[in-house]
Amino acid sequence: MFNNKYSNLLSMILVVLIVAILGIIGYFGYDMLSSKAINSNAQTALEEFEKATTTIKRDTSNLKKKDDEENKLENVTNPEELLNNLTPEPEEPVEEPAEPEKVYMEGYEVMGRIQIPKTKVDYPVLSPNAKRSLEIAVTIAYGPGLNEVGNTVIFGHNYRNGLFFSNNKKLAVGDKILITDQKGETITYEIYKMYETTPNDASYMKRDTEGKREISLQTCTDDSSGRIIIWAREK
Repeated sequence: MFNNKYSNLLSMILVVLIVAILGIIGYFGYDMLSSKAINSNAQTALEEFEKATTTIKRDTSNLKKKDDEENKLENVTNPEELLNNLTPEPEEPVEEPAEPEKVYMEGYEVMGRIQIPKTKVDYPVLSPNAKRSLEIAVTIAYGPGLNEVGNTVIFGHNYRNGLFFSNNKKLAVGDKILITDQKGETITYEIYKMYETTPNDASYMKRDTEGKREISLQTCTDDSSGRIIIWAREK
């Protein structure tokens, strides 16, 4: 009888261990597949965003060339030189730069792109800030907008698996953050301050940037008890 009880106990322990192992494998398997799907969707959104901003940059470049030609003629004072600069072809109508083509990810507008070389972050920046938009990318939470003068706050989850701002704790003063806006302009920001604070502390959101463009990144600590705040300003 003792042997039977011992055998039954071992069988129960074995079953529990097998269930636990399967649960752990299932959890990490789901997490891996979920992370892969998020990164794939983010990459698709970034490709669409790149196409949209390429059109804007091309139109802006063409407009700049026309402005340069007009300025060149305005600076000519010699009548003979003016005639030499005139072309016989009729002038083409000046085209205004196209409005940015809006790109969406699950219904949330892609306002730009954030890249952090040190932690290999490369994600769309979405708006508005909401539960679902934070689950699929990072979001603008406060401020004038990407690459605008002032402080723009960007939220991102810390899933402790490499996604989004999970590795922000590994960043340091002097590290670079690249932000591309809907006009296709990319600004490099340099981290100059990092600290942890409480979840209810929003004092960093409003600050005098002295006419500079700045960004703030916010994410949770690994135990979710606090918040990691990063300040960066344009170089």
